[in-house]
Amino acid sequence: MASTRPETNRETGPETRPQTGSETGRDTVRRALGRIWSADLPVARVAYVTAAAVFTSGLVHLGVLLVSGGSWEGPLSMRKAMTFGLSFGLTLATVVWATSFLTMPRRSRGWLLGAFTVVCVVEPALVTMQAWRGVPSHFNFETGFDTAVSMSLAIGGAVIILTAVGFTVAAMVGGAAMARSMRVAVRFGFVILLVALATGAVMIARGVAQARTGHAQVAYTTAGALKPLHAVAMHAILVVPGLAWLLRFTNWSEARRVRLVWTAIASYAVLTVVVGVEVFAGISPLNAPPVPAALSLVAVVALACIGGVALSAVLRESRRRTGVPAGASPGDEQPVREIG
Repeated sequence: MASTRPETNRETGPETRPQTGSETGRDTVRRALGRIWSADLPVARVAYVTAAAVFTSGLVHLGVLLVSGGSWEGPLSMRKAMTFGLSFGLTLATVVWATSFLTMPRRSRGWLLGAFTVVCVVEPALVTMQAWRGVPSHFNFETGFDTAVSMSLAIGGAVIILTAVGFTVAAMVGGAAMARSMRVAVRFGFVILLVALATGAVMIARGVAQARTGHAQVAYTTAGALKPLHAVAMHAILVVPGLAWLLRFTNWSEARRVRLVWTAIASYAVLTVVVGVEVFAGISPLNAPPVPAALSLVAVVALACIGGVALSAVLRESRRRTGVPAGASPGDEQPVREIG
């Protein structure tokens, strides 16, 4: 019988004890990554494998586009099969990893992950099928079969929203065992993920309304205008918690890590708001006026700098632990003798 006891929060992946400070001792990023796989629920491991397969499908269709020289634009392009495969594969793996830090019953997390995984297979599969059939996947009501596909995609989107809401609630009400830096990062990531999903729902609603009145081309144009916001918000759950997780392997104080995480949150929030204002105003982020363009650039640079600083600190700490002098190559590493 499956256990319903709450899972323990993990700062570096599934493990048996809460963490509130830096990862100490001989723990490494490699070991932490190993625990993410080995110590999580069976359904989580299935989801990781599934995410890899879906992501690979996206890469295959990228190859198809490059080799065939097909169009990258329009509702009939193989680009949709590529982007759905890449995005759903990456998002599935990210959500599985992020939820491993939540305090929630194992059975509840397992059911939610199972539903999320199934939808993350069905959605790109339907889009890919329609791409190979040479017909639009969304807002296509030409035949009974095409209508069923379009409605299935909409229902799948609703399931994704419901599961994401469940994970967001768990992130908000729990997290006492997590370090503050990781807690605020995970909460922000799930909240912005809901923004992405809400944007997707608006895209579907707008497109369906246009398609039902016989304006199919307008439907694709109207829905497509919101894609930049949908894309930017979708991956906050990877970027910000990923930075917080990486900071666990530095020897910095928790207060310093919290400041960096809040800076990353502020930067990502600015980027999301700016892109949101642009798309709802009918402005392409790639052709934005100077002020919003500058704000977006500053936000992206700030995120890149935080990531670079964190990675550099982790590498220095790793060299210090293994006894490799600064500037030395990995082959110069000296064995570490354990005492006792």
